[in-house]
Amino acid sequence: MRPEIHLEEVPAPSRIAPYALALTAEVNAAPRTMDPDAFLGHGRFVVLHDPAGQEAWHGTFRVIVMAKARLEEEMGADPMLGEVGWSWLTDALTEAGAGYHDLSGTVTRVLSETFGGLELRGGQVEIEVRASWTPTTTDLGPHLKAWAALTCTTAGLEPLPENVTALTRRR
Repeated sequence: MRPEIHLEEVPAPSRIAPYALALTAEVNAAPRTMDPDAFLGHGRFVVLHDPAGQEAWHGTFRVIVMAKARLEEEMGADPMLGEVGWSWLTDALTEAGAGYHDLSGTVTRVLSETFGGLELRGGQVEIEVRASWTPTTTDLGPHLKAWAALTCTTAGLEPLPENVTALTRRR
C-alpha cells in the first residue's frame, strides 16, 4: 500500500449479505499523515459475502468501491472524462491481477458553483468512480490493491512503475 493512503475499517452494510467488511481510505499528499491541508481524495471498499450466493452477483462475493477527488476545472470539462475514469478502474484491476466478472458502475463529475458569501471559495469540480464486480476467486488482496490504486489515481497521484515501492523520508 502506498504511504499516501490511510485505511480505516468502518461499519459495513448489514442487510445485503450475511457477511461484510468495509474500509475507507484517505489520500494525502503528505505520506503517512491525515493532514487536512494535504487531502487529495478518498474512497470506500466494501466486500459482501453470501455463502448461498446471490443471483445478481453470479457468485458468493461482491466487491463495491467508490473513489472521489477534486479535479482541475479544465479536466472536469473534458468530454472523455467518464471513459478515462472508467479506464482507471479497469486498468487497476488488470494491473493488480484481480480477476472479475459482472463489472458495472458509474463515473460522475460534479461541478459546484458558489454564490453569495461562498463566492470567495470559487467553483469546484469533483470526479466520483463507483463500481461493483464479482471476484473470480476468494483471494481478495488483488481487489483491495486495485481499489487503492484507483483511489490514488483519482486523487491525482502518478502510478508507481511496476516492482517499485514508494519510500518515505526518515525523520
